Amino acid sequence: MKSCIVFFLLFYFNITFSQTITQTIKGVIVDKQSQTPLPGVVVQILNSNPLLGGATNEKGEFKITNVPIGRWQIKFNTTSYKEKYITVILNAGKESVTNIELEESVIQGQEVVITAEQDKTKTNNKMSTVSSRIFSAEEAARYAGSRNDPARMAANFAGVSGANDSRNDIIIRGNSPTGILWRLNGLDIPNPNHFGNAGSTGGPISILNNNTLDNSDFMSGAFAADYGNATAGVFDLKMRQGNNEKFEFLGQVGFNGFELGAEGPLFKNKNASFMVNYRYSTLSIFKALNIDFGVGNAIPQYQDATFKTDFNTKKIGKFSFWGIGGLSYIALLESDKKVGKDLYGYSARDTYFRSNVGASGITHTYLFNNNAYLKTNIGISGQYNNILADRIDTAFKTPKNLKPEYRQKTQNIRYSFNTTYNKKFNARNFINGGVYAEVYNTLFVDSVDNLFGYNTFRTLRKYSGVKGFLRGFAQWQHKFTDNLLLNIGISNQFFMLNNSNAVEPRVGLKYSINNKQSISLGWGLHSQLQPIYIYFASDTVFGKRVETNRNLDFTRAVHGVIAYDNSFTNNFRLKTEIYYQYIYNAPVKNYPNYFSALNLGADFNSPNVTNLVSKGTGFNYGLEITLEKFYSKGYYFLFTSSLFESKYKGSDNIERNTAFNGNFVFNFLGGKEVKIGQKHTLSLDFRAIYAGGKHYVPIDLQKSIAANDEIKNGVDAYKFQYSNYFRLDVKPSYKFNSKKITHEFSVDIQNITHNQNVFQQTYDITNQVIKTDYQLRFFVLPQYRILF
Repeated sequence: MKSCIVFFLLFYFNITFSQTITQTIKGVIVDKQSQTPLPGVVVQILNSNPLLGGATNEKGEFKITNVPIGRWQIKFNTTSYKEKYITVILNAGKESVTNIELEESVIQGQEVVITAEQDKTKTNNKMSTVSSRIFSAEEAARYAGSRNDPARMAANFAGVSGANDSRNDIIIRGNSPTGILWRLNGLDIPNPNHFGNAGSTGGPISILNNNTLDNSDFMSGAFAADYGNATAGVFDLKMRQGNNEKFEFLGQVGFNGFELGAEGPLFKNKNASFMVNYRYSTLSIFKALNIDFGVGNAIPQYQDATFKTDFNTKKIGKFSFWGIGGLSYIALLESDKKVGKDLYGYSARDTYFRSNVGASGITHTYLFNNNAYLKTNIGISGQYNNILADRIDTAFKTPKNLKPEYRQKTQNIRYSFNTTYNKKFNARNFINGGVYAEVYNTLFVDSVDNLFGYNTFRTLRKYSGVKGFLRGFAQWQHKFTDNLLLNIGISNQFFMLNNSNAVEPRVGLKYSINNKQSISLGWGLHSQLQPIYIYFASDTVFGKRVETNRNLDFTRAVHGVIAYDNSFTNNFRLKTEIYYQYIYNAPVKNYPNYFSALNLGADFNSPNVTNLVSKGTGFNYGLEITLEKFYSKGYYFLFTSSLFESKYKGSDNIERNTAFNGNFVFNFLGGKEVKIGQKHTLSLDFRAIYAGGKHYVPIDLQKSIAANDEIKNGVDAYKFQYSNYFRLDVKPSYKFNSKKITHEFSVDIQNITHNQNVFQQTYDITNQVIKTDYQLRFFVLPQYRILF
């Protein structure tokens, strides 16, 4: 009997660890500038034995079968194009579909070797010169503390501060998070987060589904002319294409919800594919496990869906139809709050918050026969918010001592159209230009009752109407040699509500000292609309409600960047950037006051700030250092440091810190992967962040007691700073590949040291004291994913 058991165990061990599981790597290779398919490109899987590879056909397609699962480095090369390397992770439950863009060399007739394994500065955008980086969905899933969220993942990059456990707002180089532009599949979209307030760009949980994203771009300054209406940074996201040959499925459960996904071919001729994912909130389960996420006993409810279809035709080009959408609701009740752990609610108030957001579009790409193509996007997006707040006071003598205090209903529907013509003349010269047109159908109504009498509600904002936003741009890229590149462009945008107009020149220059080192310069003028709710703030003038901010100009910023990049080895890179930004035309009060719109986004609300003029200024400057080892030999690490200053002047002409002037951010993250046979992989990832605290406006306790509400001390606005922020996260993971199924288990343990990071100070109306709320002390996020 014992010998039978031993024989069975040995047989099982041999099958488990010796059986070779294979999968397929495929994709399409095109010219980066013209998007023309490239036939004859040699594709090699390095270090495979025997050597695996192939070449692209006349459509630029390649397919390599029977590749053992695991992490592989792939090399692409062909005559007159720069060699390129990428790394793919091949799982048993999913084929790897990789679309590659190769850059033509100015030096014709030979292969040009690029030493870096995967140059993160080579973005999808062809005109980016400085302060830009490409990132993959795999990075957002791998990094500890990222919660599968691209915004939280980007908080690890140089120049970015994300020292906020409650939301994923991105603070870039001391700028307000409202200065961010979100773009998805070529369309500018509203805040893609659950529980996002009107005018905000962040939220607690992202609607963006990491399982559906392709390699995307993140930019932190001096961006190219095809980006407008942004002063801080850009997320240019792309959804991947579904598998056009094979049906594949996904199941996942974790912090972001229960998730089901499917993709595959739409027709038998393989010219069309689909991809669809749906998620539903799991936070009720986390709450039952006594996991605290900053809302007391309240349970956030949300769900979202994502889809994309792609159609390739022989004569009229390629079509894509896509969409994302999310619904969210939470009731923040005074009775549900926990002392010192209230990250969202307000003192002595019951608040009910509903947020719906969505975007959908059609993309058409048509290739001409002369190295040119036209890309056109048509879409619709929108955001809806409904907020009800009731005040609690024992003096009311009403049921539950409640009286209505605040009501808000906002809806902004955006109809979008843009088209861009791209033309590659030769290896040296490339141009593109396009037009953007957007129509906003906006409803914004809110009112407040501070007197709590009979019929004493007071209207704050009441607007319903249609307005337009137009933009056009043109760019030229010229390569003097393979070592010297110039990008120049110009953008113009026009807001039809008040006829604001901005002309924005941009320029970038990059000189490659050799194959490993380069110096880059970037300069540009950037401008942005105010948050929509700002335009419609109203005040009483001679007995009538007047929209005092309607004629505000764009906020404008001049960006200047100098960058140095050194790839010491194929997998090791150092990058430094020095930048300066001058900001002007920021909204400030029309009388001496500390207020500036440059501090919007520091809180959750959409304040009714009236009597504003476009006369505020500010500046940001700093030094950023990135030291990165790309994944190789089983491990990776990324160290980023940012030293910066961020100041502003309100209408009182006093120079102050902005709310976001933390002065420094240090990030260090990394991970180690150990393979046990072919089927089993153990991983351990970690992340540490140390950042300067947020500046704040202190509370005047005596005035707050007298007013029975929170009153700020504007004299000392942003003079004081919360204590520095520190957090350490670890994420152990295990992956098991069977013949056709991949199982992945992970536990993201955040703030493992239980460090008490200050979140905010608020006035406690009930106890008449200033209370301090702390960020998440300890947060455990288990996750399971299956691919088949």
